[in-house]
Amino acid sequence: MTKVCRAASVLCYAHRTASISVLRCPISPIILFFSILSLKSLRLLNLIWIYVDDEIVVVFGIIVVVRGGEVRGGVEDERHQITLQSSRGGRIMSETTTPPPTTSDFGIGQEQLISLSTEQSSAALELYGGVVGISNLLNTSLEKGIHGDEADLLRRRRAFGSNNYPRRRGKGFLIFVWEACKDPTLLILLVSAAILLALGIKSKGVKEGWYDGGSIAFAAFIVIVVTAMSEYRQYVQFHDTNEKKRNIHLEVIRGGRRIKISIYDIVVGDVIPLNTGDQVPADGILITPHLAIDESSIHGESTVVHKNSRAPFLMSGCKVDDGSGTMLVIGVGINTEWGLQMAISSDDPIEETPLQARLNGVATLFGIVGLSVTAVILTVLLARYFTGHTRNLDGNVQFIAGKTRTVDAIHGAVSIVTIAVTSIVVAVPDSLPLTVNFALAFSLRKLMASKILVRKLFACEMMGSATVICSDKSGTLTMNQACAYMMRWLTLMMIVVEAYAGGRKIDPPSNGLRISPKLQSLLIEGVAQNTNGNVYLPEGCTGIEISGSPTEKAILHWGVQNAFTVWEYPNQQIGMDFEAARSESSIIHMFPFNAEKKRGGVAIQKADHEIHIHWKGAAEIILARCTWYLDTNDHLMEMNEEKMAFFNQIIEDMAAKSLRCVAIAYRPWKKEDIPVNEEQWAHSSILEDDLILLAIVGIKDPCRPGIKTTVQLCQNAGVKVIMFTGDNINTAKAIALECGILSSFDNAIEPCVIEGREFRALTDEQREEIAEKIVVMGRSSPNDKLLLVEALRKRGHIVAVIGDGTNDAPALYKADVGLAMGIQGSQIAKESSDIILMDDNFASILKVVKWGRCIYANLRKFIQFNLTISVTALLINVVTTLSSGDIPLNAVQLLWVNLIMDTLGALALATEQPTNLLMNLPPVGRREPLISNTMWRNILIQVVYQVSVLLALNFQGSIPGFTHDATDHGIKLKKTLIFDAFVLCQIFNEFNARKLDEFNIFKGVTRNYLFMGIIGLTVVLQFIIVEFLGKFTSTVRLNWKQWFICVIIGFISWPLGCFGKLIPVPHTPINNKFRRILHGRTQMQSGQSTTGERPYSKLVICCYLIVNLFSRFQRRRTSTHQVLYCSAVTCFVYYQDFQINR
Repeated sequence: MTKVCRAASVLCYAHRTASISVLRCPISPIILFFSILSLKSLRLLNLIWIYVDDEIVVVFGIIVVVRGGEVRGGVEDERHQITLQSSRGGRIMSETTTPPPTTSDFGIGQEQLISLSTEQSSAALELYGGVVGISNLLNTSLEKGIHGDEADLLRRRRAFGSNNYPRRRGKGFLIFVWEACKDPTLLILLVSAAILLALGIKSKGVKEGWYDGGSIAFAAFIVIVVTAMSEYRQYVQFHDTNEKKRNIHLEVIRGGRRIKISIYDIVVGDVIPLNTGDQVPADGILITPHLAIDESSIHGESTVVHKNSRAPFLMSGCKVDDGSGTMLVIGVGINTEWGLQMAISSDDPIEETPLQARLNGVATLFGIVGLSVTAVILTVLLARYFTGHTRNLDGNVQFIAGKTRTVDAIHGAVSIVTIAVTSIVVAVPDSLPLTVNFALAFSLRKLMASKILVRKLFACEMMGSATVICSDKSGTLTMNQACAYMMRWLTLMMIVVEAYAGGRKIDPPSNGLRISPKLQSLLIEGVAQNTNGNVYLPEGCTGIEISGSPTEKAILHWGVQNAFTVWEYPNQQIGMDFEAARSESSIIHMFPFNAEKKRGGVAIQKADHEIHIHWKGAAEIILARCTWYLDTNDHLMEMNEEKMAFFNQIIEDMAAKSLRCVAIAYRPWKKEDIPVNEEQWAHSSILEDDLILLAIVGIKDPCRPGIKTTVQLCQNAGVKVIMFTGDNINTAKAIALECGILSSFDNAIEPCVIEGREFRALTDEQREEIAEKIVVMGRSSPNDKLLLVEALRKRGHIVAVIGDGTNDAPALYKADVGLAMGIQGSQIAKESSDIILMDDNFASILKVVKWGRCIYANLRKFIQFNLTISVTALLINVVTTLSSGDIPLNAVQLLWVNLIMDTLGALALATEQPTNLLMNLPPVGRREPLISNTMWRNILIQVVYQVSVLLALNFQGSIPGFTHDATDHGIKLKKTLIFDAFVLCQIFNEFNARKLDEFNIFKGVTRNYLFMGIIGLTVVLQFIIVEFLGKFTSTVRLNWKQWFICVIIGFISWPLGCFGKLIPVPHTPINNKFRRILHGRTQMQSGQSTTGERPYSKLVICCYLIVNLFSRFQRRRTSTHQVLYCSAVTCFVYYQDFQINR
């Protein structure tokens, strides 16, 4: 009763405030449900129960309408939050409630933290003593974070939960079985099977009457199960891929050191560094003073909110739009708004890829043809049946009006419908889109094994068509990676190899003895404070760890070296004491590094109240704002033209050596002139002028091993590689030459090499014209990269962009395919991308391109194989129906053929491994037809051969070792031979489909174990069906001679396929030729020249041959050589037209 009253009070409070968002209470779901229904003013729209840790209910996500006003589950505008404590003491906390005492291991409980994060009240935060007070209650150091040992982590998870949320249960296997049963054709087959089963048992008894209906039902069941299994397997794989996408890795500070952990391992009390482009991984409070947060993922509105000491609350799932800082975690998992939304949201559906959409169109087109022909077959068969023109195997008429029993008439009609519907199953290539799923699932698994995560399915197939790859330089073409490393071994990937300070070169750059005391002090101050990195000294002095971005690591490493010595022994003193340098001054304001401005700064106040503003960024940009420099004697010298030219020459020389040039400068400032609020800081541009140059450093960012070979292979594959970078244009040239993007310095001229500002200044038309000529773009902003991608796409290119930084995000998002680096890539770059290279290896892009082309190639193989079967089956059914009214293949046999054609064929051909030959071919065009002229030629040859031979077997053809017999056994033997020969033709032709235009169809076949296994399984099952399952399939056993004849018929497909590849095909797609045929009359009427074009010649001759062939079938005098003669005439006409058009 108490629980009912408590729930009622909660809902009444919600009614009074006209707002309800999230209810957290462990009371019974039934009690709460009826409590809600008891309130007539509330109309329940959606009720979701979420179970966690074996408790009955932890969170209720409720969407209600309060007197017509909709309130969604979440945090509303009025920010009212109803939070109930557990059964230990239910209490409603408001904004002015005094924090209640807790009995947990920490000074604050989960309920208070939830209330604090959802209300986002600064007044409530002050009651706890601000962020410092919260950190003390959570036993956390704002500088060093939590201890991070296993016992500490376990204690925090028990008290505040883990950073995870309950997933909705995925689809089970039975759901896929049910969806497969919804196929209309299979439903008709199952209904027909049920009718035939009932009629058969009634007329023939249980022992003999169940074969027809039972066989069809069993065959349909096998098709359903196999289809469901394949789709379920793909669903599980795509679901696993989605889980890997969600598993973000980020840095946290634990025990004073920065370590990378999974987002699921974050606990309350963690201190997390945040930079531009990062995702806020949990609810928290801002520690450092400046961040701009994009909260569109929570509120749906694309607004940027500036966070500071007055508005310090950060919400999980938001993105850092600008700035850098640290946050204290106060809410994780289901206790956050983001976690609740993720828990009640459904899994991402498997999206339809562009290739699947195109295949749906192809399947629809052929489906219309197949349905139309099948409708004709059904009409003819029913007409012949009810007019008495259909006979049994013993020669008796099946239906005589007024004499045939109703049961027998229904049985015969249902059998005809069953055969017609089964013909639809074979004739309609509805499995083409399913084949893309097979190919995608197979390629995703292989790519994942190669540390390539495909976030969006279409990207994998699209990469096969990529014509241009636009690549960022740093971290993509170059290493740009340096993990937390030990200075003892100096395993830096990026190091300072050249430095100028005090107006002269420091050689070597680590020699701090030649730097004056004041200059050295200012450099240490600027390096230690103006950074997002960290220097960690473990206990025992066994080494030093430096963390941060690669550039920050290199500069911090130089700062540590820049004094007296490198640490070789634990007891020696370090040159720059990072912690001491940071403690000697306090940060007043930070100017985050901006990709547009290419500089970042910090304003600090020293112990003597002196104000210094330090800047660091692109050398020529910082130098342009310097009016002074500090010489080696600590004298302030004016930056005259001579010295400006001297320093500019230094920058150019460094850039020519492929060094990244960074300048360090500062300026003093009067304390009384310091801005007092954020708005004044944002508009104080004078703080960036009149700077004093301290040093220019050159950072070596070595190219990745094998990058030149990778670029060369991309170019050989017809894919152009363009490099855009924010670095100096001379640095960009040097790196491009080193990577092989530029062949020589002679090519390093406009427009091949261009600066971003020059490209930006062009008109849209000029940008489109010059885009295809660009090879290197230096000093490019994020908008410049975006403009280049847009210009290339407008020119018809399929553009792939590969990058790792936040400044690459717009181009990654706009490109046809975006590829981000998984290790060094920022979170916003990963979110904007379609593929993530988990190993940060540029060479992995070759694998993506190869697999993308492989998907397209495998799909074409299956289309050729599938259409050959469909067209052959359709023609055989049409000809035999119109001529004799009898179809040689029954429903069970056609279902077996459908299983070979669809599931087994897709598995065998869609899982072919990519070959190096694919990289020697040009990219597949965006509008290139799926069925090429080569495929039409191969299909035509195989169809003509198979139809000719099988019709010859059916219509008294002369086949050695076989003579027609009019008896029941003879007719069954003939149909068995046709069925066996037809299946074996498809098995042999499956080898032909592996190589569309190569003569060696066995190349690499032994390495494809799945293909060989499916072929072997198909052969074994075919033998079992013919020899042992005759009762179900209406077949008879064959002797070895008859098997040998069927094998020979199938074997001929191999030499015939090789012969067909000698026949040349026109380069113009055949669909364009059809357009010319359709528009031929218009062209002639308009007086246009039609020299060399005969739009109706082939059509007339083909129609004549079809009519002639059909008339001969009707007279039962057609033999194999006559059919082959007609086929040869057709091929000759086709070849002659090709020669004329060429």
